[in-house]
Parts: sequence; structure tokens; C-alpha cells
Amino acid sequence: MTVRTGIGYDAHQFVPGRPLRLGGVTIPHHLGLEGHSDADVLLHAIADALLGAASLGDIGQHFPPSDPAYRGVDSTVLLAKVREIVHAAGFAAINVDATVVAEAPRIGGHAAAMRAVIADRLQIEEDSVSVKATTNEGMGFIGRGEGVAALAIATIQRIDS
Repeated sequence: MTVRTGIGYDAHQFVPGRPLRLGGVTIPHHLGLEGHSDADVLLHAIADALLGAASLGDIGQHFPPSDPAYRGVDSTVLLAKVREIVHAAGFAAINVDATVVAEAPRIGGHAAAMRAVIADRLQIEEDSVSVKATTNEGMGFIGRGEGVAALAIATIQRIDS
């Protein structure tokens, strides 16, 4: 059995006039995140962790921001496609651990819904997905409330053929 681990990171700045999507869930907030897709930093970090674990590059290589087909796309669709890409390479996700870094809004009350979405898109059990949140204690762009970042680690396993 071959097991691999990858890490992912993403960050986007806040902008007015967009919904805030994190972990595939719309979070009530007066600002959304700027990005070519729906700018879901949590799902993008998870996608990069999965692709990295399989040595398949990063989300930007597979879904370039220069491609108009991905303008405004729901990142749950991208995560499902990443699962397919990783699967085609002979691997399946077995665990995801992710952290959202933001001063606001608080996401703890949304973590269970995020875990359910992520597990569904990756076709794994919810107890194999962890979503946590922390602040940046007022430091840097996140601490000033200018945006949100996310970190993720994903473990994949070779699929027995």
C-alpha cells in the first residue's frame, strides 16, 4: 500500500458585492472573496493538497484563471474534478485536515456543513475530514480583516488494481 501526503495553501482578499463561500458553504458576511472562480480558499487549499500528494501540480495548472470556463465556477465542482484527476492517477483521498485563518466571520458554526460538502465531493466519510478555524491575532493582512487564508493537508492512498 502506498500512502502519500500533500499540503495546500490559498489566500484571497475581501471585496464587496460577492457572496462569501468557504468549504462549499455560503457564509453570511458583508464581504466576499476576490477570485476568478467563487474564490473558496478552503476548497482550493484542499485541492492543492490532493494534487500535491499525487505529484500532479496545482489547481492553477488544471483550472487556469486565464480560462473563461472557470469564471465564477463553484469550487465544489473543481474539488470533484480534482478527485477524478487524482483517481485517474491511481489514488483515492483517505483523509483531509484543513484550517481557515480569518478574523471574521466566525466559521465554527459552519464547520459541520463544510465537512459534509467536502466528504461528499471527495467520496470519503465525514469523519475523515477535519475543518478548523483560527485567527491571525490581529497580525498581517488577515489580522487587519483584509482577507482569508486556508491551509490543508491531504492523505491519499494508491488504489489496488
